[in-house]
Amino acid sequence: MKKTLFTLFFLSLTLYAKNINIAVAANVSYAIPELISAFHQQNPDIKVQTTLGSSGKLTAQIQNGAPYDILLSANMKYPQALYKKALALTKPLVYAQGSLAILSTQKRDFHQGINIVTNKDIKRIAIANPNTAPYGKASRQALQNAGLYTAVKSKLIYAESASQTVAFTITAADLGFVAKSTLFSPKMKQYKEGIHYTDVNPKLYTPIKQGIVLLKHATNNAEAEAFYKFILSKNAKNIFKKYGYQVQ
Repeated sequence: MKKTLFTLFFLSLTLYAKNINIAVAANVSYAIPELISAFHQQNPDIKVQTTLGSSGKLTAQIQNGAPYDILLSANMKYPQALYKKALALTKPLVYAQGSLAILSTQKRDFHQGINIVTNKDIKRIAIANPNTAPYGKASRQALQNAGLYTAVKSKLIYAESASQTVAFTITAADLGFVAKSTLFSPKMKQYKEGIHYTDVNPKLYTPIKQGIVLLKHATNNAEAEAFYKFILSKNAKNIFKKYGYQVQ
C-alpha cells in the first residue's frame, strides 16, 4: 500500500511539473549553462530546455507557433516586434549589453584596430548574417562607419549566428567579428587580448542592448516567470559580467 501511494505521489509530481522552453540568442550560448546552474540552485525541480539560434530565426519560429516560454534576444528589435503582435506577455527589458571583438587564431598586430581588415593577408572575414543576427548587423555597421565596407565586402563570409561566426573564424577565415562574450568560454581561453583579438570601437556601431520577453506560451506558467525574474536578478547580472557583458 505504501509503495502504491508513493508511486501515485511521484506520478502526480511528474504530471504537474512544467518544463520551460527558452529561445536563446547564440551569443548567450556560452553563459547560459552557468545561468541555468545558478537558477537550479534556487529551483532544483524546474527543468530548463534551451534552443539556440539567431534572434531573427528564433523570432520567426515564435511567430509560427513554436512553444517557447521566453526569448533571450541579441537585441531589442525582435522582442519589441513580438510584444507589438501580442505574442509576448511582458514589455521588452534589457538584460545585458553586448559588444563586438575582432578575433584571429593567428597572432596579429591589432594596433591599427578595425583597419586590419584591409591587410592583404586577410582574405576571408567571418561575420554573422546581418539580416537575422544582431551581431552581424553591428559588424556591418562598424565596417560601414569606418569607411571600409565596400573595400572588404568581397572578403566577407556569413554565418547564421554568433556561435557559428566563431566556428567560421577558427576554421575557415583569417578574421572574424565575434560577440565578445564568446571569448570568455573555457574553450576560448587560449586566445589572448591584444594578440588574438581586440575590441571593435563601440562608437562604430549602435549599442547592442539585448532584450528579454516572457512569451504568450508562458501564460499561467509560474516556472517560466521564475526564470524570467532570475535573468533580471543581481545574481544573473554577475554571471553576465563574467562573460564580458555590460549590465545595469
